[in-house]
Amino acid sequence: MVDLSTTYMGIPLKNPIVPSASPLSASLDNIKRMEDAGAAAVTLHSLFEEQVEFEAEELGHFLERGTFSYAEALTYFPPQREFHRQPKDYVEHIRRAKEAVGIPIIASLNGISPGGWTSYARQFEEAGADAVELNVYFIPTNPHLMSYDVENLYVKLLKNVKQHVTIPVAMKLSPYFSAMPHVATMLDAEGADALVLFNRFYQPDVDIEKLEVTPNLMLSTPVEMRLPMRWIAILYGRIHASMALTSGIHSSEDVIKAVMVGASVANVCSVVLKGGIGKISELLNGLTTWMEEHEYESVEQMRGSMSHKSCPEPAAFERANYMKVLNSYR
Repeated sequence: MVDLSTTYMGIPLKNPIVPSASPLSASLDNIKRMEDAGAAAVTLHSLFEEQVEFEAEELGHFLERGTFSYAEALTYFPPQREFHRQPKDYVEHIRRAKEAVGIPIIASLNGISPGGWTSYARQFEEAGADAVELNVYFIPTNPHLMSYDVENLYVKLLKNVKQHVTIPVAMKLSPYFSAMPHVATMLDAEGADALVLFNRFYQPDVDIEKLEVTPNLMLSTPVEMRLPMRWIAILYGRIHASMALTSGIHSSEDVIKAVMVGASVANVCSVVLKGGIGKISELLNGLTTWMEEHEYESVEQMRGSMSHKSCPEPAAFERANYMKVLNSYR
């Protein structure tokens, strides 16, 4: 019998598969079904900064600014009115979820301001959340904003939330940093309990007939996991924080790859939205079967075995891989 257990942010989990933030977790029934299907934990849909501002009657430009910025699928059930809860409703949803299931519940905050809205993290903790994920979505459009300023915004946001809670805090990052290891090291030094790589920035489209900017949601494809896989492999062993691979996980083989490069958990979203919550069981069964066939005793034995510091050819994660790929095309 293989041991699928892992530890994420110091939280013991029965396996590495964790559904990431999506509208599905707005339903208690869905959360229960995820637990029954084998999910080790559930990250709830995000409470958006715009909603916090709404409660404070400061919606203003945030609604307009955030129109196309949601980092979760908006076109799947349940309807928006069900998962776009106000802050108090979101906190109550955490409390009810904790009463309904026995697996860890990770709350999610989506925004950029290092201001008072992060105090909601304390309410999440009081409601029973086992951890909070900061789903940071920031598009630096100011040409006078330097890269250090952007990086420092993330650090300030983390520090602010860490001051409000004692539960673990994960940072969900975008891949658009010029020096990812430096950013990861800064956040690690400030106490980030996990880094979630990477946030998918949904890009708007242009309707050339109506002359409108329109949302255009496309779910992930398996090839998208290669970017976070590379960076997790490079960061593994260099930071203390746990790492979660998100984006592009669609099969048990993808879960195995995530663990092998050093991820503590594999976040799944698109595969569940497309194929249903039962896909979680398929991923777990495939993971177990593969480990048995290849004589792995535990997930921990497998973790990091193909990271930058452990694989036979670490240069494959660097520039050498670029040259090899180009030369391999026929």
